[in-house]
Amino acid sequence: MKLHYRLPSRRAAWIGSSLLMLVSVLAHAAPAPILVDIDWLAAHLNDPDIVLIDMSSDQLQYQRFHIPGAVYLPYDALVTTRRDGVSVGISAERLRTLLGQLGADRNTHLVVYDDLGGLNAARLFWELERLGHPRVSLVDGGLVKWILAGRAVTAEPHLPRPRRYEAGAVPARNNLAELVDVVAARSQTGTMLLDVRSEEEYRGNPKHRRSGHIPGAHWWEWQNAVAFDQAFTQKPAPKVASLLDRLGLKDANAPVIVYCRTGHRAAHTYFTLRRLGFADVKIYDASMIEYSAR
Repeated sequence: MKLHYRLPSRRAAWIGSSLLMLVSVLAHAAPAPILVDIDWLAAHLNDPDIVLIDMSSDQLQYQRFHIPGAVYLPYDALVTTRRDGVSVGISAERLRTLLGQLGADRNTHLVVYDDLGGLNAARLFWELERLGHPRVSLVDGGLVKWILAGRAVTAEPHLPRPRRYEAGAVPARNNLAELVDVVAARSQTGTMLLDVRSEEEYRGNPKHRRSGHIPGAHWWEWQNAVAFDQAFTQKPAPKVASLLDRLGLKDANAPVIVYCRTGHRAAHTYFTLRRLGFADVKIYDASMIEYSAR
């Protein structure tokens, strides 16, 4: 004799909805890769929890062509100018408003690209870690790699549906250095100051008294991490780690403060170090514009 048991329909529906909810929670909880390639992006373009952000060099580029589904965010939207003329990042409140206008909330996986080897996109990456956003990825090679691979582009603008971006419980990363931190780091052997400008800027001009670098800072140009001859992709992590190792930057737990002239280029090196697993990295956002005026 065979026994047949039929699950009550209400209970079955409850279990089904609970499983779907669990899958959704697990998906949102899963850590996002810091760097994704164009194949990954092509496979996830239609994912409902992804907002794709284009941070190419200018809006005309976006209007000519961009990756389908991308919304445009200019670099200048992420910075503001203080009364003393120093450019710094916008407030957390303003950033949350901006993200909501782009159609994102705290559960959104933000995927960012540009046409500059990640120079602009890395700034948003830093801002999002400062905000405590759980999932953000940069597209390796960005628009350049996408086009060279023959992927489809469009001139049709994507109009996002605004959302409310709430401040969440995820702790924000302490990744902003102030002038007082930089001054202290000059005499602290444990903290490395990293100047990522050009060698000419680092060395300075004897005719200009306030040129040169912060005393004790090491020079490592941000472009060392980008293979511009290979579709503007990021150089392999082991190769970049080897370059940094020559500076004595080996311990991934060692504190590092990165700066440039305005915090723009420093953001790319911040991303590079985070990709390599460095945990205690900060940007001196006001950078040399502020420091040289002291």
